[in-house]
Amino acid sequence: MSHILLVTSSPRGSEGLSTRYASQLAKRLAAQRPGTTLTVRDLAAAPLNHIGEAYVVGRATPPGARTAAQTEAVRLAESLVAELAAADTVVIGSAMINFGPPSSLKAWFDHVTWPGVTFRYAGNSVEGLLKGKKVYLVTAAGGNFSEGPLAAWDHQSGYLKHLLGFIGLTDIEHLRVEGMAHGPEAAQAAIASADEALQSLLKRAAASVEVAQ
Repeated sequence: MSHILLVTSSPRGSEGLSTRYASQLAKRLAAQRPGTTLTVRDLAAAPLNHIGEAYVVGRATPPGARTAAQTEAVRLAESLVAELAAADTVVIGSAMINFGPPSSLKAWFDHVTWPGVTFRYAGNSVEGLLKGKKVYLVTAAGGNFSEGPLAAWDHQSGYLKHLLGFIGLTDIEHLRVEGMAHGPEAAQAAIASADEALQSLLKRAAASVEVAQ
């Protein structure tokens, strides 16, 4: 049975384009695969606490020696890692905030990037432990950051792909929704481009399902 994890983070909630497209993608991927289950982690509706001493110290402390705060902090991280580990497909929606991802999404990565659990050090290299999963990254931005003079200011896409790869998630397809802030015509063109990219992703996904069958 296939399982999809959808992680959304736009501060605008369901009105955010990253959330809208990521949700649509996840639901349509699930529809392509009968019996698929979908777990939704909405970081805007239910934001995570940013990691603190209880988590950092607690995860390195034997369970029986943890304080109540440490136990709770580690329990939350364990549940987030379990959600991620259970999925064979991960869809992440990220809205650019000050050239980077929302802090809520950064907090999620801080919880699931765990030495010895989702990655390990091997000599002078690092091995990601969450392998064999498909990731769809949906990013939204008001400007055009995929190319041109603003490309160097995109500290969202490369950073998220680096974090994903660090924990073993290297099979990534990227859908951009960008250019919405340049007037009505540009916004309309941006939506049309994103719709076309979404359809292309879904066609490739459907083809891979047929091959697997």
